[in-house]
Amino acid sequence: MNETVTKDTSKVFFTDFRCRPDEGPADKLKRLIKAAGIGNIDMDGKFVAIKMHFGELGNMSFLRPNYARAVVDVVKGLGGKPFLTDCNTLYPGSRKNAIEHLYCAWENGFTPLTVGCPVIIGDGLKGTDDVDVTVNGGEYVKAAKIGRAVMDADVFISLTHFKGHEMTGFGGTIKNIGMGCGSRAGKKEQHCNGKPQIDPGKCRGCKRCMAECANDGLHFDGQTRKMSVVTDNCVGCGRCVGACNFDAISFSNDAAVKELNCRMAEYTKAVVDGRPNFHISIVCDVSPTCDCHAGNDAPILPDVGMFASFDPLALDQACADACLRQTPLPNTQLTEAMASPHFHDHHDHFDNANPNTEYKTCLAHAEKIGLGNRKYEIIKR
Repeated sequence: MNETVTKDTSKVFFTDFRCRPDEGPADKLKRLIKAAGIGNIDMDGKFVAIKMHFGELGNMSFLRPNYARAVVDVVKGLGGKPFLTDCNTLYPGSRKNAIEHLYCAWENGFTPLTVGCPVIIGDGLKGTDDVDVTVNGGEYVKAAKIGRAVMDADVFISLTHFKGHEMTGFGGTIKNIGMGCGSRAGKKEQHCNGKPQIDPGKCRGCKRCMAECANDGLHFDGQTRKMSVVTDNCVGCGRCVGACNFDAISFSNDAAVKELNCRMAEYTKAVVDGRPNFHISIVCDVSPTCDCHAGNDAPILPDVGMFASFDPLALDQACADACLRQTPLPNTQLTEAMASPHFHDHHDHFDNANPNTEYKTCLAHAEKIGLGNRKYEIIKR
């Protein structure tokens, strides 16, 4: 089925956002995924899961529903029975159970009327409807806890908004699949190793981090006006790190992010192994942090284009490389960091925007366990 992957390289199809007067980006996306070979998948009468992120309420950098509708239309044209899906979150917000998650999706424009198919929350009402899926070659995870609806599908498609991320450097296809398809228990398992620490000299007592914690992992001392970590409750999700504006929070275990990256790759392998899968990544509105936040900062890089491949690893590598070739946009988190007198140049836009992050381990481990190739050939359309 994976005809575009050879022993040495994988094919990644690309188109930019330039459009003729009689077409829009959604039309170009349809042409791109058809050129990339999505029609080679037998979808006739099959259930097709389209995994994407519906965006947290208040966030405006998530993918527009028009992109989802384009993929749905192509799948229907191939005889498939598509549904959009995502799994519930660990942290507070609008997507921690299926009821709130669905209302969030609808409010952000993802309704059966707009996207042309149902929206199904993959791990059920409370995030507990999951199945154990064996990870072939897994070093960190032997059985991944994946949302049941995701695994019940005959065909799996990922539709990803490629952007920065406050813990994993960037949020691409592997994160969309690995973290996104994990049930609440699966997400906790992926985050379980690292625990943050708080520098009291830098803590301002603003409590912004506490609003991001869903597990009573933080304690505020009313006398000292300082925050501390309750290690017995903390699951190491890293949301507090992204919430702190004063660099007061960091991970005490240097391997924590690297182990998260490896688990994320292994969860992705559990989702895609043994069934037809296809992947799309759209590099636009490249915000410095995840679409999980109830808000978003200005894009740090220009819009690049749309990418598609049968290989999720090659897709992430190609998108990252394309972003690293861009010139940072002014008045952004990235250029602000670069202008700091204490700036240390990592020669990497994602590392420079979020210096406590690291993404290369994810790509290396994904290749090691056979998820795909890091070598790729770009085919422009």
